[in-house]
Amino acid sequence: MITHDLLSLPGIRHGFFTREGGVSEGLFASLNCGFGSGDDSERVAENRARVTGRLGVTSERLVTCYQIHSADVVAVETPWRRESAPRADGMVTTKPGIALGVLTADCAPVLLADPEARVVGACHAGWRGALSGIVESTIAEMTRRGARLERIAVAVGPCIGKRSYEVGPEFPAPFLTANPSDADLFKSASRTGHFLFDLTGYVVRRLARLGLRAVAAIDGDTVAEERRFFSYRRACLRGERDYGRLISAIALES
Repeated sequence: MITHDLLSLPGIRHGFFTREGGVSEGLFASLNCGFGSGDDSERVAENRARVTGRLGVTSERLVTCYQIHSADVVAVETPWRRESAPRADGMVTTKPGIALGVLTADCAPVLLADPEARVVGACHAGWRGALSGIVESTIAEMTRRGARLERIAVAVGPCIGKRSYEVGPEFPAPFLTANPSDADLFKSASRTGHFLFDLTGYVVRRLARLGLRAVAAIDGDTVAEERRFFSYRRACLRGERDYGRLISAIALES
């Protein structure tokens, strides 16, 4: 479990979990937390129980969404059953003892907290969600519940690194249309007309543009660091049939 000092706050529990420390095997070894994978569901449940044990909550109070790469955010009042998970990519709660979980395998997990207002948030920021405004939507939902921009602390977890994220010639256009100053986040790749994209830098920049004062990113490349992380892109490059899911989560202490 990786933590960051910005979120190591009174009354807040959080963690960006690696793939280590679980019971799954093979492609899913070992802390696979994605029921949407082809892993055995009992093993996934045990892995999630290990996560919630580290966070100090019970398994049934860990909530995750059916993630769709959107800017949609839900307010969590009570935990839901997995079968009825909302289609969204961000969550916010003021309820103690509920852990907001984000599943990733190259996308950026983002955890947020205002300890004074007792509001926490979590969102899944792949390039589509980040471009469409998932971090802004999550923060807006937090401020509706009493959070203030100058108090919100944010940590962006490990994701696909800029040296691993090769994109095609059509990829930069929507980003540069939205904000031409983001051109520096694209570097030429070895293949002609292709680029390397800095997803972490893009998410951090969007957060900074909101005026947040406490924003940090945790080092780590999910593609390059196979021992520590699952990666969708790595699995695709190898022609593997499936891949595990990492989990990052945050909760207010009861």
